[in-house]
Amino acid sequence: MFYSFLRVLVRIILFVVNGNNRFINMDRLPEGNYILVGPHRTWFDPIYYALAASPKKFSFMAKIELFKNPILRFILNHANAFPVDREHPGPSAIKTPVKMLRNDDLSLVMFPSGTRHSQELKGGVAVIAKLSKVPIVPTVYQGPLTFKSLFSRKPVTVSFGDPFYVDPKLKLNDGGLAQVEKQMQSAFDKLDKEIDPNFHYEDVTEK
Repeated sequence: MFYSFLRVLVRIILFVVNGNNRFINMDRLPEGNYILVGPHRTWFDPIYYALAASPKKFSFMAKIELFKNPILRFILNHANAFPVDREHPGPSAIKTPVKMLRNDDLSLVMFPSGTRHSQELKGGVAVIAKLSKVPIVPTVYQGPLTFKSLFSRKPVTVSFGDPFYVDPKLKLNDGGLAQVEKQMQSAFDKLDKEIDPNFHYEDVTEK
């Protein structure tokens, strides 16, 4: 209930702030649960991903430090977020999302790179997808990269790629993880070119 209310509230806020968005290739979204993965380009791209894929509801990984604030912890808990210790992830970083994907009517938004400041893909997505037996759906965000720049009303585009499964027989060693990472990165590149052939991402926080 709170998730649905929050989604409506956020949709209204973003419409007032920007209102210039388009969500494309939504017909590629599968039935049932899945893992929505994309490059992490701005702190609000997970919000746009979840809005673009609605009415499906999502769970989110959030760094454990955010849960120290009681008000923020209440919001995160009721928005289906769960804490992850980035320095010492532990088994729960895998077990919690796998359990949600298997037992709840919740998909998962996840960033293979982990943070906005890394372009290196990591193996968590592949492990969770294999154990939960749900497809991976690539997605990309193109648009303003800071909240302030959203007010410029420059267009926001979210596009979805074709879902794919991790082969249950695939060994998730270095070679197996590299295979899944390559498939994800190729999908991101393809989606970016479909939206804008001249697109080039720059981390504005580095400037």
